[in-house]
Amino acid sequence: MGQCNVRNWTDAILPLVEDDADPLGVMDLVTHRSGLDGAPALYEKFQKKEDGCIKVVLNPGA
Repeated sequence: MGQCNVRNWTDAILPLVEDDADPLGVMDLVTHRSGLDGAPALYEKFQKKEDGCIKVVLNPGA
């Protein structure tokens, strides 16, 4: 069982993740985007590892 001290790094990493310039390249990981209405189908797709689904971004306003 691995444990990670996430709280120790949150303050340093969060600004980098939120930066529109994407210095860590986290947006390259996004494979699917949807509004909340598409969440159940995308969860199933992610769970079954279909359509290359590895990272979903849900936008409540979409």
